[in-house]
Amino acid sequence: MLSRWLVAVGVTLALVLLTLPVVVDFSTKSFLSSEEKDLAVCTDDAKPAPMDFTLKDMNGKDLQLSSLKGKVILLNFWATWCGPCKLEIPGFVELQQEYGEQGFQVLGLSVDDTPEQMKPFAEELGVNYPMLVGLGRDDFQEAYGPIFGLPISFWIDREGILCKTHLGIAQKEDFERELKELL
Repeated sequence: MLSRWLVAVGVTLALVLLTLPVVVDFSTKSFLSSEEKDLAVCTDDAKPAPMDFTLKDMNGKDLQLSSLKGKVILLNFWATWCGPCKLEIPGFVELQQEYGEQGFQVLGLSVDDTPEQMKPFAEELGVNYPMLVGLGRDDFQEAYGPIFGLPISFWIDREGILCKTHLGIAQKEDFERELKELL
């Protein structure tokens, strides 16, 4: 009988943890009114983004984050096994294509996939932005973390300020609205 209760509690806890990003807003905290929050991209407690990192892309090429200062960056943490991540990526591809020439850069950081796993995935989705290898780069993940779940995306403005964080899936339209305010 005790084992049934333990299993029931374990299953309930697992379900709660799986739905947590839907129930709790993990966006960067802000003291703005709800109307101002809807309009503001950078929150009042925004801080400099950790940009002192050089990461390899899936093709083995180095990308120095600080070289992107002056651009609006959407840094997306994802994984090939993450269903919601797969749903967001086509929107990122469209945004990169439409706004890239205006100083916008999407960066995808796969948290635990090898380049060999990433390449066919990126090809299948027509990814047109750098896909960075996060496997073995706990230092980078911790600098932006803690990472509670995937997908998680970070807005970095042209001055290198970490403006906002999205935990969980978001619609292309939401990202586009915020992007227009940062461009």
